[in-house]
Amino acid sequence: MNAITVSPITPRIGAEITGIDLREELSETVVQQIRTAWLDHQVLFFRDQDLTHEQHIAFAGRFGEPHIHPTVSHHPNHPEILVIHADENSKNVAGDGWHTDVSFEESPPSASILRMTEVPPNGGGATLFSSMYAAYEALSPTFQEFLEKRVALHQLGKLPGHRQEVTPPSALHPVVSTHPETGRKVLYVNQGFTKHVEGLTREESRSVLQHLYRHIENPNFHVRFHWSKNSIAMWDNRCVQHYATWDYFPATRRGYRVTLTGTPSS
Repeated sequence: MNAITVSPITPRIGAEITGIDLREELSETVVQQIRTAWLDHQVLFFRDQDLTHEQHIAFAGRFGEPHIHPTVSHHPNHPEILVIHADENSKNVAGDGWHTDVSFEESPPSASILRMTEVPPNGGGATLFSSMYAAYEALSPTFQEFLEKRVALHQLGKLPGHRQEVTPPSALHPVVSTHPETGRKVLYVNQGFTKHVEGLTREESRSVLQHLYRHIENPNFHVRFHWSKNSIAMWDNRCVQHYATWDYFPATRRGYRVTLTGTPSS
């Protein structure tokens, strides 16, 4: 196997990868092709990939070191894997709101690779992805300059499914960060974990963050992925936010996520 086909879904974010079987041993050439497409398109989609847990972990490992989530329970036999599950008994679902994975860590994950093994029978359960390159670039130069001087506190709140600690984990990150591999500027706040912009009053911070959260929801920055059984989404957590829709209750949706470690923001 010497080539893959990369089919962009929108001009700003998202591409589908075909011509590949992720169960096979991938050559360095193919791994580099996937990595280049991933950096260019921010989130990649693969269809019909019936992987075992071991194959999922092995594929993810070609792109970085697996991350162990600090506050969410993992698969009993594979600490690298988070189980994503919702059914008729669920009171809430993982990812039901715009967020960046684990941004309350000093070095948030660089990537997440989610494969879905059970999907609602009548559709639903799509995941939306929003480009933080596009979100930043759509801001006025004056507002960009204001934000580039700011840092924000990211902290784990009382979210379902997370272990609660006496002192919740937290970290400070630039409101505008620079992607370590592409060098592009990224808007880096999310309503899941960002609590306060340092140096501003409570009301000033709230006004700025609420404006940015509404800005991030602009569909012009988005791609929507409709899952099918054994499909995979691989997104760049450093420049993408995502939102898991919960429009399929009481049907079941189940998948498994491997996350990769990151480096401190800058």
